[in-house]
Amino acid sequence: MAHIIVVGNEKGGAGKSTIAMHVATALARMDHRVWTLDLDLRQQSLGRYLSNRRAWLKKEERDLPLPGYMQLPEADPAAVAAGEQAADNRLNRAVAELEEKSDFIIIDCPGSYTRLAQVAHSLADTLITPLNDSFVDYDLLARIEGDGEKILGPSVYAEMVWSARQLRAQAGLSPMDWIVLRNRVGAQQMINKAKMEKAVATLAKRIGFRVGPGFSERVVFRELFPRGLTLLDLRDIGVRSLSLSNIAARQEVRDLIKSLKLPGVEVNF
Repeated sequence: MAHIIVVGNEKGGAGKSTIAMHVATALARMDHRVWTLDLDLRQQSLGRYLSNRRAWLKKEERDLPLPGYMQLPEADPAAVAAGEQAADNRLNRAVAELEEKSDFIIIDCPGSYTRLAQVAHSLADTLITPLNDSFVDYDLLARIEGDGEKILGPSVYAEMVWSARQLRAQAGLSPMDWIVLRNRVGAQQMINKAKMEKAVATLAKRIGFRVGPGFSERVVFRELFPRGLTLLDLRDIGVRSLSLSNIAARQEVRDLIKSLKLPGVEVNF
């Protein structure tokens, strides 16, 4: 059985596709069989990332790890069972097809609520939720009082994750491992940054997630997208002298993969 990793939240611009791409290529680099699905049917950021990678490798005649990518199959009315929604059928068919040839299936969700994203969350063995270091993003997880000190209750996204956990329990599946990443964190020490760190740590205990290391805000992530490359590829493409920023960013990738505690994964890069 493949281990399903879902990268999701309900807010765009949190770095979901960048996280998904780096996790996918890191696992492929460690000789795991990795396939990906992109549920953002309009933007297809992860799909474009992998398409760029495939095109660049062909053009440059390079041989780098390339995770598989499958487009979601179209809805087949004849295959939809009574009481089943078409979105459920599309995703379940895709996962069923990939399970036999994958060690890991990575599903990148859109930055908004959709039925596909809801179903994907219920399939997640590991759920990764990147969170911008802002109380605007935090509001998707919990409602807070004006000063940010008191949690009033879970918000819309946390409630969806709770529902997904209940569905998994009812189906007899293993509990979901939910990791929230404080992502795109700035280098400056600010009062808001300290408040966010405290608020996320407090909420983790209350609604049941682990806090993992995300990526800092770096230009290099945007520069790599057109070629479909990741930070782990830089030495392989001839970059002999990495900048201190790139070395720090590679360490962030390493720390992220370690923090996920995925089955059968020993970080060796």
